[in-house]
Amino acid sequence: MSMGLGYHRTSEERLHIRTVENNAPAPVVTSAGALVHGLRTLGAQKIALVAPYMRPLTRTVVEYLTHEGIEVLDYEALEIPDNLDVAAHDPAQLPGIAKALQYTDADAVVLSACVQMPSLGAVEEADQPLGKPVVSAAICTAHQMLRALDLLAVAPGAGHLLSGAYAEATPAPQAVSSAG
Repeated sequence: MSMGLGYHRTSEERLHIRTVENNAPAPVVTSAGALVHGLRTLGAQKIALVAPYMRPLTRTVVEYLTHEGIEVLDYEALEIPDNLDVAAHDPAQLPGIAKALQYTDADAVVLSACVQMPSLGAVEEADQPLGKPVVSAAICTAHQMLRALDLLAVAPGAGHLLSGAYAEATPAPQAVSSAG
């Protein structure tokens, strides 16, 4: 996302070309593209979001998603400056952090916009009290990878997107943006 608006498409295309050039064509999934696709698969047009990043990078994520047609109603930047600390963040804190967001009008809540920040153990716990589908970048990535491999995207205990309701989801339509 930090490479520019819509860059997941460029990255995915460039990486796929490399697989073709190496005579091993393979689908390519990026976490940024998977997050966008996962939210679209859920039909989420408005979200609330938690990210471990510093505020400037979190604003970049918000702008990226906005460019993709997903309105971020509220977000929390946890301001964790060190990647090792991101990986060590206690996921049990995430439901409370998400509950403090303005999520009432959101279609979904992104519990972690970073695949490195653990969140899986908190997704089911957050889903019930928030009353919204709860996802993370990692869950969206797993969903997209399974679908790209033509496998059923089902993982019990991994939230609504991997509940089986979207096990055979077709690719979501791309948003059209006047920004290009």
